Amino acid sequence: MVSSAFAQSAAGSAGGFSLQGLLPFILIFIIFYFLLIRPQQKRVKQHKLMVESLKRGNKVLTAGGILGVVTKAVDGSETVSVEIASGVTVELARQMISEVRSDQKLKSADNKKSTSKKK
Repeated sequence: MVSSAFAQSAAGSAGGFSLQGLLPFILIFIIFYFLLIRPQQKRVKQHKLMVESLKRGNKVLTAGGILGVVTKAVDGSETVSVEIASGVTVELARQMISEVRSDQKLKSADNKKSTSKKK
């Protein structure tokens, strides 16, 4: 025999939409937007501007970790030529340039190495 407690319907449920149940999901989305999505969009925009502004003579670091100097950069082209050693030039996709390095960064790194070797 079936108990009458199992046969009863759920009491007190309005069956309508509750904004209170949706509030945690809205808060999670807002947190994700400000901590993950927005900073990533800023980084992508900065990288795009950096890649578009490449010019001849820029010292660059590739995504593979190779340092070189841009020898040919045509506006509107998807590739740039980078000299990685004396007489060795490679053709790279612009998107594979991870950063443009200034002479000061390279010189400061060389100075740190030379001072640590003297000690």
